[in-house]
Order: sequence, then structure tokens, then C-alpha cells
Amino acid sequence: MYIPTHFHCEERAAVLELMAQYPLATMVTHDAEGLAANPLPMLAEIRGEQLFLIGHVARANPVWKTAASHSTCLAIFQGAQGYISPQWYASKAIDGKVVPTWNYQAVHCHGSLTAHDDPIWLKQLLHKLTNTHERSFAQPWSVDDAPNDYVERMLKAIVGIEIAVTRVEAKFKLSQNKSPAEMKNLIHGLEATEDAQKALLGKAMRAVLPDST
Repeated sequence: MYIPTHFHCEERAAVLELMAQYPLATMVTHDAEGLAANPLPMLAEIRGEQLFLIGHVARANPVWKTAASHSTCLAIFQGAQGYISPQWYASKAIDGKVVPTWNYQAVHCHGSLTAHDDPIWLKQLLHKLTNTHERSFAQPWSVDDAPNDYVERMLKAIVGIEIAVTRVEAKFKLSQNKSPAEMKNLIHGLEATEDAQKALLGKAMRAVLPDST
């Protein structure tokens, strides 16, 4: 991924936060038939210093068979994103030298792919995934709420996916190449649209403002 210096994010905490907030990754693999891209909710785990991504796919999805050879793959996480209008720049009224752009956050995780078919591993995975995504509810649902025989049947319909991450590329294109004053103008423009997605982008831009503290 092309990453200009302004937009290169090296903060591991920020990268992990983005993956937790936007867990639906696109997993890109390659086999004899060519490239395959599969949307896949993934959970990041740190074991020692190693980053792992875990999730599962339907057994009917042939992508897990690619993992038999521990092939390499790419997991793409897309964070806040949106259109930036030239009308939000203060410099527009001065010289008109502004153009539209698109701001976004993206994290690319390269690594080695492994498939897991062990029922114990899969059940532990389901508990981790559901506990993570249910924790914001007043009364979280648990895997244990479902009948055990039903859960066992469902486990047979999935295969676990694990990526041992070897390289992370993080690009947060959030107008860091503009002055703090101009960045604030853009944030105000995004927030004025009253669009939820643009508000998320504005929040991400506030987080990288030099005087955001």
C-alpha cells in the first residue's frame, strides 16, 4: 500500500483500536484459480509480541482449504472514510486553489493462514467472538444460552481461520498534511452534514489534530 509520510500510522494501539471498531475485514487469498476476497469478522489477539487474527468461515466456503499449505494472505480493515469537499477549506475564498479528496483509514495485515477444525478450538473462538461483540448490551447473549447439542451441530458447519501476522501497514489519511486550522475547518464541515459516517471521520481527524489534547 502506498503510504506518504504524513499518513503513516505507527501507533500499535491506534491500529488495534481501528480493528476492534471495524472488525469486518476483507481476507484476500490466492490459489490455483487466482485471487479470492472474503468479508470476514476478525478478532485481534496479542500473544507475546505476535499479532494474530482469528475468525471463522462456513465449511462450504473453499477458502479454508487454501490454508492447508499455510499460504500467505492479506486482511484489509477499513476504518472511517468519506468525501472532503473543497468548500470546507478557508483557502477557497482566498485563491480558489483547492480540490476534492477522500479521507480514510486502512490497515493491511499480511501473514500466514491456518485453518482450525478442532471443536474445542472452535468453541473457544465462538465464546471470544460473542463475548466481545455482546459486551455492549445490558444483557449479553452467551454461547451457553443455546442448547449444547445445537451448538455442536453448528460447530460442524464452520472452520476456524487464524492469521499469524508478519507485517502491518497502516494508513490514516486524515488531512495531516494541512494546517491544524484547516483541519478544524474540514472537521466542522463534516460534522455540519449531520451524517453519521462523516461524523466518525471527523472524530478520527480530531484524534490526530496536533492540539487535540
